[in-house]
Amino acid sequence: MNLFKKVFGATFVAGLATFGLAYNPISTYHYLADPAAAADDEYFYIITDSDDPAPYNSNGYEIKALYGFRSKDMQNWTDFGIIYDARQVEGVGAIWASGIAKNPNDGRLYIVFPDGGGGGIVLIGADSLAGPWTNPLRDNKRLIGWGGGAISGCDNIGWCFDPAIFYDDNGDGYFTFGGGSSDQRPARENDNNIFNIYKLDKDMKSYDPKTKVELKIGGPKAMEASYIHKYKDNYYLSYSTADLRIAYGMSKSPTGPYTYKGIFMGNPNIGNQNINANNNNHHGIAEFKGHWYVTYHDRRISSGYDGLEKIPAEDGMPNPNPAYHRSVSIDEFYYNADGTMKSLTFTKEGPEQIENFDPYDWYPALTSSKQRGIRSRSNWAPGRVSESILLPLSTKESWIRVSGVDFGKGATGFTVEAASTADNNKIEIHKGSATGALAGTCTLKKTGSKNTYAENKCEVDGLSGIVDYVFMVFKGSQDSTMAIKAWGFEGSGTTPPEPQKAYNATNTPWAIPGTIQAEDFDVPGTGRGSDLKSFYDQDSENHGDSGYRKDDAPSVDLYKKSNNRIVVGYIQKDEWLEYTVNVAEDGDYTVFAAVASDGGSSFNLSVDEKVIAEMEVPKAVKAEGDTAQNFDDYGKVSANVKLSKGEHVLRITATGDWFDIDYINFVKGENAEDDNPLGEKTETQDPAAIGAVRFNAVATQEFKVFSLQGKLMGTVNLAGQSVSKALLDAGFARGAYMLRSGNKQFIATTEK
Repeated sequence: MNLFKKVFGATFVAGLATFGLAYNPISTYHYLADPAAAADDEYFYIITDSDDPAPYNSNGYEIKALYGFRSKDMQNWTDFGIIYDARQVEGVGAIWASGIAKNPNDGRLYIVFPDGGGGGIVLIGADSLAGPWTNPLRDNKRLIGWGGGAISGCDNIGWCFDPAIFYDDNGDGYFTFGGGSSDQRPARENDNNIFNIYKLDKDMKSYDPKTKVELKIGGPKAMEASYIHKYKDNYYLSYSTADLRIAYGMSKSPTGPYTYKGIFMGNPNIGNQNINANNNNHHGIAEFKGHWYVTYHDRRISSGYDGLEKIPAEDGMPNPNPAYHRSVSIDEFYYNADGTMKSLTFTKEGPEQIENFDPYDWYPALTSSKQRGIRSRSNWAPGRVSESILLPLSTKESWIRVSGVDFGKGATGFTVEAASTADNNKIEIHKGSATGALAGTCTLKKTGSKNTYAENKCEVDGLSGIVDYVFMVFKGSQDSTMAIKAWGFEGSGTTPPEPQKAYNATNTPWAIPGTIQAEDFDVPGTGRGSDLKSFYDQDSENHGDSGYRKDDAPSVDLYKKSNNRIVVGYIQKDEWLEYTVNVAEDGDYTVFAAVASDGGSSFNLSVDEKVIAEMEVPKAVKAEGDTAQNFDDYGKVSANVKLSKGEHVLRITATGDWFDIDYINFVKGENAEDDNPLGEKTETQDPAAIGAVRFNAVATQEFKVFSLQGKLMGTVNLAGQSVSKALLDAGFARGAYMLRSGNKQFIATTEK
């Protein structure tokens, strides 16, 4: 892998809030529902409809508009407000659950939406999420509907709604719709025939009705919400079941036939507590920067789950009926090695942040990772770009929060475009929490009208490097006397990215020839850019028992073995680990790998993204040739490889499931003898003698203790005792740390 690419493809992972503020749902100031998802190289997009118009005691849906959100980092979301409103479009009665996709042919976004509960399916397109959105079809026809105003009819499907749109890798576009049940198109247990799919023309001006395919599928009785996505060479049809779960099937073609595989989303719950009023659901699925996400709706705001601010309905009444006042959340999900979908885990925290937030841009005001005590106003009309205004309830606790903000060498100023109808309205910038260190205060100019805006500037200090949380706190003597349109910081630019580094005391690349322990994969890099870590683990849960690397790689499954050895286990297909290495000279090498499997598996080795060896892990292999019985028995596999002199990134990639790896050893020469059969570290491999430091005391007494991300954690006195014991006695948690004193530094762990 190109090292320049690794530097600027590094990732920053923000820590979780320590003061009980979760990230889900994405908006806590109004009621949203029926999300759909799409992504391109820059943004992840979510569209939703809205339950805001429904009164608090509603016994039915009142859904009139589409809202749009986007994110670069999966925690900070920009809310563009209403991007399309049925109340202002002639001939559209309502807008319910819709679909969105990015067209690779023309680079535009497209939305398919239903006109209420069965009036037909409409297509609209735009150059950006904020619009303006227009119908690209000839004569402004509908995709599906009644009479001459539509290209095709509803084809006897019970509910002519819930469309979705999908583009294949080759640029072919498709749309689906359907729901309910009819005599001609029934929904039955293990026999569902309520969805259609059609192929769109490349120019997006029409489609051929003859491309219709009925998407018949088994599984639980279907209700609505057909959705198609692709992972590797498999296509997935997912749908909402009559018992309020999300089921799916798989196919080798977007038009099927689809084979039912199972339930991948239960009715949303956390800790066995339902957060969805045991009601219906809707989902959107998309891949972004190597991760897969599903967005869905729940009822956690209207039910006040986990202390969330329980906002009133639009009529101002408290305790709105949860069934018709939903909220939208998002979580990351994973696949099994055979391509089947793992069951989604619903979380309070939402996805991990995958990129630092750049404060030196100009942002719509409703850009945040969390909010409290605010409302919003959308300014939308046909043919206009959408705009969403932040309205603080400034006599209460009122703020927005931005996460994982990279201020580089330091911010010097804050600018906000705002309207104010009262004196002494202020925005305070706080670090860490809403009452944390004050970085600056902007007093807003009085404009006399909430539709008249002025630019306000103020100085800030104390904001440098990567700040976990920045709060914009709104203060005023009256509610609803401020209207915030946009904001941004001024300063010296973002923090230079740090490349991934070898995991040893001096971050020295591992020497080849030499032995590399599997658990000593690179320390992840930090900085802005796409998510290219030093490892990939499909499962966020740690199944290991060692605790090693839990600070910088908490998801990698590391196990303790005999003689205090640590191995990488629970390995699944497509997972990988990277190591920065330095090859002494060009030529032939023999590589040995200590591996174990009770059923056989495989992996490959690559250097700078080029595969150099494909290796099998036979069932229960042992060096002596005996039959091993379990994962405690390790044997050697080997291969001949050619390497070039210099610094490279070595990657181990699993091409099969369920094996463990202890270490790899490179020996100079083709078909060479293994010169380190026990896989022990050597002086050339680890100049700082990490192995010895882990167990023994050192002469220098006072050391500073840092996390592996460089954060100062405290000090420790090592006089007369082992490093591990000294760290534990000083109150440090079990894990790995960087210790420094003068020009001496090394990594130590409390685990052994």
